[in-house]
Amino acid sequence: MAPYTTSEQLHAAHSTLVKTFQSGKTKSIAWRKWQLKQMWWMVSDNEKAIAKALHSDLHRHDFESYYADIGGTKNDILATLSHLEEWAADTIPDAGFIFRTLGGARIRNEPLGVALIIGTWNFPFAVSFMPLVAAISAGCCAMLKPSEVSTASQDLMAEIVPKYLDQDAIQIVTGGPKEASLILEHRFDHIFYTGSPKVGKIVQAAAAKNLTPTVLELGGQAPAIVTTTADINIAAKRIAYTKFMNGGQVCLSTNHVLVDPKVHDQFVKKASFWMDQFMKGKGKDQAVRIINDRNYDRLAGLLSESKGQIAYGGNKDKEDKYIQPTVVTDVTMQDSLLSDELFGPLLPVVKADYKKACEITRRCVSAIFAILAFSGTNVLKISSLEHPLGLYIFSNEQKEIDYVLSNTSSGGVTINDIMIHAGVPNAPFGGVGNSGTGSYHGKYGFDNFSHRRTVVSVPSWFEYLFGFRYPPYDEKDISKITVSKAPFKRGESMHDQQVGSPAAKKFLIKLLGTSAQLAGVAVVLALVDAKMGGKPRLLEFLSFLPRIKGRFQ
Repeated sequence: MAPYTTSEQLHAAHSTLVKTFQSGKTKSIAWRKWQLKQMWWMVSDNEKAIAKALHSDLHRHDFESYYADIGGTKNDILATLSHLEEWAADTIPDAGFIFRTLGGARIRNEPLGVALIIGTWNFPFAVSFMPLVAAISAGCCAMLKPSEVSTASQDLMAEIVPKYLDQDAIQIVTGGPKEASLILEHRFDHIFYTGSPKVGKIVQAAAAKNLTPTVLELGGQAPAIVTTTADINIAAKRIAYTKFMNGGQVCLSTNHVLVDPKVHDQFVKKASFWMDQFMKGKGKDQAVRIINDRNYDRLAGLLSESKGQIAYGGNKDKEDKYIQPTVVTDVTMQDSLLSDELFGPLLPVVKADYKKACEITRRCVSAIFAILAFSGTNVLKISSLEHPLGLYIFSNEQKEIDYVLSNTSSGGVTINDIMIHAGVPNAPFGGVGNSGTGSYHGKYGFDNFSHRRTVVSVPSWFEYLFGFRYPPYDEKDISKITVSKAPFKRGESMHDQQVGSPAAKKFLIKLLGTSAQLAGVAVVLALVDAKMGGKPRLLEFLSFLPRIKGRFQ
C-alpha cells in the first residue's frame, strides 16, 4: 500500500485547485473535452491493471469488472462527450415575449467550483471516475478521494490519475478516516459522496458548515416484491443473480424478498436452484469474496443469529473471506438479517402479499415515531427500514404494479428485473431520504456540478413601461402589479377539478395566448412611441416579430 497523503500535501492540493478554478481554465469547453478524452485513454490503457486490482481487492472475475467499472466508465465518457456542448450551452426560458425576446433572458450553465469526490470500495473505479466525468463536463476542478478499503484499486488510481489528467485541476488524495476528516475541514464548492448512510451524515454535517451542496449516493434495504402473477422462475433467477454479482456487495442488490405465501415455496425452490447453477463448475472460484474481515464477521454473525432456516447455502470460509450465496426462509421483520442493510450474499425471504409488502416497506415512517415512545428491540429493528435506493416488483398484473408504486418510495424501481433502472440512458440515478440526496448519470451529473445562472438584459426604454415602480408610489399603480381576478370559481371542491386538458383545447389556449400577447405588446409599443414623440417608430418592429420569435423557439 502506498503512503497516505499528508496534511501538508492535502492543503497544497486544495490550494492548487482553488487557484486553477479562479483562473477560469476549466470553463473552456476545449479543456473539458481534452480531459474527458484523457480519461478515456487512462481507463483504456489500463484495463488489465484495473481488472487485476479489482481481483486483488475482491477476487472479482474480469467479466464483472469489464461490465461495471471499466465498461460503465467508458460508456459514460463517450455519452458525455457527445452531448457536452449541448449541455453547456445557454438555455432560453419560457419567460414571455418581453423578457425572453426583448430582454434576451437566458440561463447560463456555470461550474460550481472546486468539487470533492469521495468514492467507496465495492465498485471503486466506477464510483470514483463517473462522478469525475460529471465534474469535468461541468467545468469544475476536482479532488478525488478513493476508498482506502480497496487498497489495490486506490493505489492504482493514485498512480494513473496524475499521469493522464491535468494536475492543476484534478488532484487525487489517499487516506483513511483521519485523512478524510482533514479533507472535510477544507472548503469545497460541491461534495459528491458514495458510501454508507452513517458516513454520509458525517459528510453532510461537514458540508453544512460552509453551506456546501452535496450529492449523497447511499444505499438501503432494497426489497424485491414477488406477487402470484409473476414469472416465478425468472424472478428467482434474477434475484439470485444479485447475490452472486460482486458477492451481493452492491448498493442496489436485493436485500430481502417479500413473496406472496401462495408462491413462497415455489420461489424458494427456484432461487435455490439458480444459486446452485451459478455455483457449479468454476462458479465458486468466480464468486467475489467479502471485502475484509470486519465485513465477513458482520455477515457471519447476522447469519448465526438469525432465527430463520437455511434453505440453500450457508457454507463459509473465514480465511478465504468466502460466504456462499444463501437463501434463508421463515424470516420475520424482527430477524437479525433485517436489522440493517446486508451488503452481502445472504437472501432472507419473508412471506407477504404485495399489499402487506408495501406496508412493511413504508413502515419506517410510523416506526420512527414509535421509537420515541418505545425502546423495545423489535421496534428498533423495524425502524431501520428507510426508503431504499432500489425497489423491485415482480408482477404481470398492472393493477398490482400501480399499487406498489403508489404505496412505496424508493430511489428507483425496476419491474420484473433487478437494478436495471440504474442504467437507463438519460435518466437520473439517486436515492431518496436515507438512501441519498441528489442524482447523477448523463445530464443529471452535469447539472449537479453546475449552477444555473439567470441573465437578462434590460433595454433603457423599459423605463417608459415600468417607471411606476419608483417612489414616491401611487396607489393607482397597484393594479399594474397585481392579478385581480382568479381564473377559477370560488367554492370549488376536489371533485370539481379537471385533470388533464384535451390536445385541441391546449392548442387553442396557446394560440389565443400568443395572439393576446402580441396585441398587448402592440398597444404598449404604441404608447411608448407616443411618449417618445413617435421616434423611434417601435410599431414597425412588429412586422419583424414572427422572424424574431422563430429564432428563439
